[in-house]
Amino acid sequence: MQIVAVGLNHKTAPVAIRETISFPEAVVRDALKTLSKYKHIKECVILSTCNRVEVYAVVDEPEKGIHSVKTFMAHYNGKKTSDLEDHLYTYHGRDAVNHVFRVVASLDSMIVGEPQIFGQLKDAYNFAFESGTTRSIFNTLFKYASQVGKEVRSETQIGKNAVSISFAAVELAKKIFGDVEGKTVMIVGAGEMGELTARHLVSNGVSHVLVTNRTFSKAEELAEQFHGTPVPFEKMYEKMVEADIVISSTGAKNCVISKAEVAPVLQRRMNRPVFFIDIAVPRDIEAEVNSLDNAYLYDIDDLQMVVAANIKEREKEIPLVEAIIHKHLKAFLGWYSSLDMVPAIISLRRKLDNIRESEIARSSSSLAKLPPELREQVEILTKSIINKILHDPVTELKKQAEHSNGYAYVEALGKLFNLKIDHQEK
Repeated sequence: MQIVAVGLNHKTAPVAIRETISFPEAVVRDALKTLSKYKHIKECVILSTCNRVEVYAVVDEPEKGIHSVKTFMAHYNGKKTSDLEDHLYTYHGRDAVNHVFRVVASLDSMIVGEPQIFGQLKDAYNFAFESGTTRSIFNTLFKYASQVGKEVRSETQIGKNAVSISFAAVELAKKIFGDVEGKTVMIVGAGEMGELTARHLVSNGVSHVLVTNRTFSKAEELAEQFHGTPVPFEKMYEKMVEADIVISSTGAKNCVISKAEVAPVLQRRMNRPVFFIDIAVPRDIEAEVNSLDNAYLYDIDDLQMVVAANIKEREKEIPLVEAIIHKHLKAFLGWYSSLDMVPAIISLRRKLDNIRESEIARSSSSLAKLPPELREQVEILTKSIINKILHDPVTELKKQAEHSNGYAYVEALGKLFNLKIDHQEK
């Protein structure tokens, strides 16, 4: 048995391809059952996200199994296999297991360290388990994968630094205030990035949201999403006194928040600090606002610099993550290789015994002329030769069963002797 992985992701396929090859939650169980009926497929799991679609399978023959997976991925989505061939990547054996562990550790993600993939892979396995398309090999593999994900997040800092503009803004707010819980945020304009930043702030404990926009109805719509308060644009500075954090994203051609207007706001706040986040291009907030005491202004360039620095910090953690992966890869492959040792030894012995018996049968007319005791000696002699031939490879196989590359010995043995290994034999 061999583990294979076939997929496409943000690196190998444009969104125009990715959006046509997917297995949303509504169809994934049917897709799993369909795939499990394909020839050579013994176990299977389907991972489908906006940035990747991957099929993991246990197959009896790697090349034929990979072909079955490719055919399934194309046909289930109404495509020809040739439509996908240039965008698909494949792994098998050790490389497939290593890939699964890199995926769950988020090393293969568009944003290294992103937390969502851990839960997505866990859900993918649970769907397969509940659909009855996993057995001992994948049940064990995904337990190891879960452990990799947990250790990466608890023992490294790869997911600790913000690497999106909106998260970077939240991170900076926390540095300024210590904690954003109970703070009030004002959204100036109805820009998507401003809304997303406010959403992250609310999820981190911001208690009240004020929304102002030149078109008041849009302010009302956005405020309703946050259970907040809409503010007429002409009353912006009046209500800004209540705001600890101001996010501006209006799309205006000129600045809409000036130093002259902000100065009295700070005085009325008794110099309690205000964090200004200018996500607009061109900028909404005069740069001079940053010169006021207790005013902290960051624009899109500042935030991008924070993101770039944080990405570098995450990259420093990659060797630690790879060490965790290597540890669990070695442990899993050690377990996995031991599964095939006994069936491989049985298959090899059976093949040599069959050869011995066949050759004796071919010489039966000559052997019949021998006295019974000599014919018995021939039986003993040929069996002894078989045992001596088997001794070294069997000893080495048993020794390699304790190591992560043991499966490679089994695979090589099968190819060298053209063995049909019955994995049910123990």
